[in-house]
Amino acid sequence: MNTFQTFLDGLDWSMLSDILLNVIPALLCITLHEISHGFVAYKLGDPTAKNMGRLTLNPIKHIDIVGLIMMVFAGFGWAKAVPVDMRNFKNPKRDMAITAAAGPISNFIIAVFMLLLYGLLYYPLVVANAVWADTILSIISKTATLSTALAIFNIIPIPPLDGSKVLFSFLNEKHYYTLMKYERYGMIVLVVLLLTNVLDGPLNTAVSFLMDKMFVVAEFGFEIAKKFI
Repeated sequence: MNTFQTFLDGLDWSMLSDILLNVIPALLCITLHEISHGFVAYKLGDPTAKNMGRLTLNPIKHIDIVGLIMMVFAGFGWAKAVPVDMRNFKNPKRDMAITAAAGPISNFIIAVFMLLLYGLLYYPLVVANAVWADTILSIISKTATLSTALAIFNIIPIPPLDGSKVLFSFLNEKHYYTLMKYERYGMIVLVVLLLTNVLDGPLNTAVSFLMDKMFVVAEFGFEIAKKFI
């Protein structure tokens, strides 16, 4: 028992709590991102994601372990791709592009919503001196930041990221389907770029810039909250 207690005393609980505070926002962001892909595909005529149980809020269905770890520790990552069968679309290239764009767009919407929520809750939580105020605000803030990061990361035009599917839709049929065949190799390129920190600078700069511009939404929420408290 003493040995176990010594083990517990030696744990860095602050680090564990920090990881947890990153995991929760990451799971929320990637889950809603993938559901958006599947839902839009379903509305455009492809029921593949729905039939495979991917239109669910259960994050386990959407987790890619490596992508989640990258997102938690690096701020940029990916989820298990929602299956899409382009043969079910009336206009395959166009509808694939719309389906792909749905993910990043949903993340930008989530970020804006979270910033508004941050502004609305900040004043009442501080006034009430709530015990969990810092934790709640931290989760909301991290969710907004991670969601923005996920959106920016996914619009990079490197297969299999969403940006490539949107960009490829402007190519002729021959080049489009040729590039789509090799999209699996793009993930290797992405992992190498992330592990070598080549993308860190540009991505962090882009996230900081957008978060700074969007923070006006939090300020708007803050002003609304002040009027009612």
